[in-house]
Formats: sequence, structure tokens, C-alpha cells
Amino acid sequence: MGIRHAPAGSVHSSGDDEGGIETGRPADGLPLDAVQSSVPERYSVYSLWEKRWIVLAVSAAAFFSPVTAQIYLPALNLIAADFRITATQVNLTMTTYMILQGVTPMFVGGLADGAGRRPAYMVCFIVYILANVGLAVCKNYASLLVVRCIQSAGSSSTIALCQAVVADIVTSAERGQYIGFTVLPTVLAPTVGPILGGVLSQYLGWRSIFWFLVISSAVMFVVLLLFLPETCRNIVGDGSIRPHPMYRTFRQLFQDWNQKRAQHQRHKKQRKELAGTNTNSNKNEIGDGGLLHSTSLALTATRASSVRPPLRVKFPNPLRSLLMLFEKQIGILVGYNAIIFAGFYSISVAMPSQYALIYGYNDLVIGLMYIPMAAGSALTAFVMGPLMNYNYRRHARRLGLPVDKSRQADLADFPIERARLEVGIPLAILATVVILCWGWVLEKRVSVAIPCVLNFFYGVGMIGFNNATSVLLIDVSPGHAGAAVAANNLARCLLGALFSAVIVPMINKLGIGWAFVLLGLLYAAFLPLMFLLMRNGIRYRREKKAKDDRRKQCKAEKREAKEREEKRVAAIVQGENTV
Repeated sequence: MGIRHAPAGSVHSSGDDEGGIETGRPADGLPLDAVQSSVPERYSVYSLWEKRWIVLAVSAAAFFSPVTAQIYLPALNLIAADFRITATQVNLTMTTYMILQGVTPMFVGGLADGAGRRPAYMVCFIVYILANVGLAVCKNYASLLVVRCIQSAGSSSTIALCQAVVADIVTSAERGQYIGFTVLPTVLAPTVGPILGGVLSQYLGWRSIFWFLVISSAVMFVVLLLFLPETCRNIVGDGSIRPHPMYRTFRQLFQDWNQKRAQHQRHKKQRKELAGTNTNSNKNEIGDGGLLHSTSLALTATRASSVRPPLRVKFPNPLRSLLMLFEKQIGILVGYNAIIFAGFYSISVAMPSQYALIYGYNDLVIGLMYIPMAAGSALTAFVMGPLMNYNYRRHARRLGLPVDKSRQADLADFPIERARLEVGIPLAILATVVILCWGWVLEKRVSVAIPCVLNFFYGVGMIGFNNATSVLLIDVSPGHAGAAVAANNLARCLLGALFSAVIVPMINKLGIGWAFVLLGLLYAAFLPLMFLLMRNGIRYRREKKAKDDRRKQCKAEKREAKEREEKRVAAIVQGENTV
């Protein structure tokens, strides 16, 4: 891969830095051509296929977060019988799992933004592998509950890390086409997880589920360790900055070793040539001195270029993700997304007990019942990417702006909220209609084909809306993608944990029909917030930027005042010493 110059603004050290160009922000009185006279730097040095393989790898790693929750569902009845506990108690292991699933990315997301993506991945997978071993050998309900939380802490951040890597290497103009990769974990987990869990628990016992996770996650850990490059823009910029060896893959380290060996051979040859020139007659002394000087300069320059870069690690600030929830735009976006996912978790948790009660299905058949939802999700995932890219280009053409997929556009005056939510809102409406009907078809004990059809369309609506909001969240959080996705994950998992804990008592108290009607009404009540965000998104971003600029100016003034005071004190001390 050729090394290209890293753009000066490509390292995202602050939230306002988009790391790209200013397309379509005409200055006062200036034509658009004059504003765009300078050619912007490329956003990433990676080629199309390199980006695809990187995104595919991190998407495969992200698969472990949702599949760990879903693979567990068909075994709930077996675990409850094995430990002699109630359905409510075994559902509590799902609740605690989702609480940790929401909280942990606040720490790991900040770690990934400050210390890099690779260290965050390594920590997550080591914790996850050890937790799965503990779950496979646990002896009682208390240990199951505790180690399940540790398992969640290890796996939960992989989705946030996946979204952060996409933000590192993919521009807003082409981000939609990678959605098919990044949502594969969410799409496949509702199908693959329950089927695997059903087969393993039915024929090998529920403990085999965790041994399977140990083996598969260990393989994924080795793949990431060997091949995943560091992409964090705070560390490698557009990918052309050579980081500390800790951030380099084994393949890159092997290439470095080969380069050093080749340099050593060249140095050895230069020393031999230099030694030969020193044996010449004195009449060549001047020439020898010139050769000695030039060779020394070459050796010095080579050594300087091979100096190991310093290792700078920024410790995570978990409050950043929490504070982002109180930003007007982020709060609205992640809040409604969390409500949508609360319905998804409610359906997923209710299906095992309700399908066993109403239709008399065993664990394996219950696992197969998740296929329609995943089929709808998969269909939507691969349609949404081109659809969002098309809508982005449509708005760009309407504003007379060029679209270059290799360069990140400045979105300050671009209606990115409208471009994303025009695609997402109809799918949220579809999910609302489906969830209003889902409980009643089970209440009336109709043919299982009808809830399967509803599950298909719920997968279409839920995943489609999630795709649109996930991309929008990254679009409006430049430089802090990891923290923003962690904030989204926090809201989604905490609300999901709440509904996972209360959905069975709600069904027992109200009946499954009215329980899901309440969820549907919750969807409908907060849907107008999406129209509000679509209309006022640009204004919200301008207000946030103005607030950030004032805060930066205040910090700069305090820093200058402190420096002036230090200089004044130093001058006084120096004067006293002189006297």
C-alpha cells in the first residue's frame, strides 16, 4: 500500500473536526467555485477492498455481542430446571447482562477513542473468553448471575467498536453501502443465536453453548491480533501515520523487521565502502571527508526515520458518553432508538415461554421461530445501504454540492438528519403497527404462520430504522464515534433490560395482547420527536458548535492568563535573585 500524506485536519482531537472538506459552505458573497478551489485531502489511505475487509472483520467481531444474548434464550427453561429457579429469576440473568451491555461501552468507547481500537479489542476478547470458561463450569445460580455480567462486559463493546472503525475509514457519502456489513451481527444473531442455542442445549446440554463461544471467540481473537490494523484517527490519522509497534499487526511488524534487516544490509555495505575509501592516498582526503560526511548524514537520517514513536495513551472518560445523552440532538436520537429496541428485546424474551405455552414447542423449534425476523432484517440491511446513499446524493444534488466518496464533506450546513430520517421514519411506523398487532395474534392463539409473518415485518422496520439512526449518530459525532455509539448502547440496553425484566410480569398481569399494545403506544407517542429532529437538526448542530467554541475560547483564555501569571512570577523571582 502506498503511503500518502496525512491531512493536517484528519486527526480528530475535538468534536468539531470533521477531518474533511468544506463542500457547499459558500463564504459571504463568494461563489461556490471559489470556496471549493482547493482540493481536499483524501479521508483514508485504504483502498475499497481494504475498507471492505476491515469492516467485515470488525462486523464479525461485533457478532459476539448480540449472539451471546440470543444463543442463551432457548436454554432458559433448561437452566431454570437445572438450578431449580423460576422463569423470573432466570430472566434476571438477561436483565443484568443488558445492564452491563449498556454501561461497559462507556468505558471501552472512551478507551478506544483515546488509546486506540486494537487495545480495546484485545481487552474485550480476553475478558470475554475467560468469562465463557467460567460460565461453562459454574455450579450455582449466583455464580451464573455474576459471571454472566463479566461475559457481558467483555462482549458488549464490540458493536460500538465496529461503528467507530467505520467512522475512522468511511466518509458520510459512502457510509450507507457499508451498512450491510455493520448490521450483520444484529441481523444474524436473532436467527443464528437461537438456532445454535437450541441445537446445542437440546443435544449437548446448555453448558455446551459456552464452550462453543470459547472456541469461536478465541479464533476471532487470533484473527484480529494478526490482521486488524489500527484505524483510530487520533493515532494514525488517515491511516498513513506510522504508530507505536503496540498498534501494529503481526503482519506489519514482520514487514518492519524485513525493512530493518534490509536497512542493516545497506548500512553494512556503506561502512565497507567507507572503510575502503579511508585507505586511499592523502590526495583524496577532501573527497573522503565529503563521502564520510554524506554517509554519516545518510545513516543518521535512516536511524531518525526508524525511531520508535512515543506511546501516548489517553485514559477513557466514561462521563463523555453519559453527557452526550443530554445533548439535544443525541438525546432525541438515542432515546427513540432505545424505545424501538425495547420492543425487540420484549419480543425476544417473551417468545420462548409463550411459544412453549401456546404451541407446545421445544427449544429447537422455538429457536427456528426467530428465522422470520432475521430474514426481514437481512433483506432490509442490504437494501438500506444503497437507499441511504441515494437519498444523500439526492439532497447533495438539490443543494448543488459535489459528492466525492473518498473525501469527507463538511456537514455543518447539510441536512444530514433529513437525508437519513426520510428513509428511517417510515420503517419506524411499520414497526409500530406490527408490535400493536403481535401480542393480539398470540392472545387469540391463531396459526403460527401469522406471528411469523409479523416477525418478518418487525425485522424490516426495526433493523431499517436502526440502520438509519446508527449512521446518523456517527454523522453528527465526528471524532467521538466510539463515545456516541456507547451512549446509544447505554440507553438501548438499559431500557431493554428494564423491559426484559418486566415483560413477563406484564403479560401475566395484563395478558400478552394488552402488554404489547402498551409498547406500540409508546412507539407512537415518541415518534414525533423524529420529525422534530429532521426539521431542526442543522440548528441543533449549530447551537452545539457555538457552545463548544465558547468553551474552547474560555479554556484558551484561562490558559493564557495562567501563562502570563507564571511569567510574572518568574520575572519577580529572577529580579530578587539578581538583587
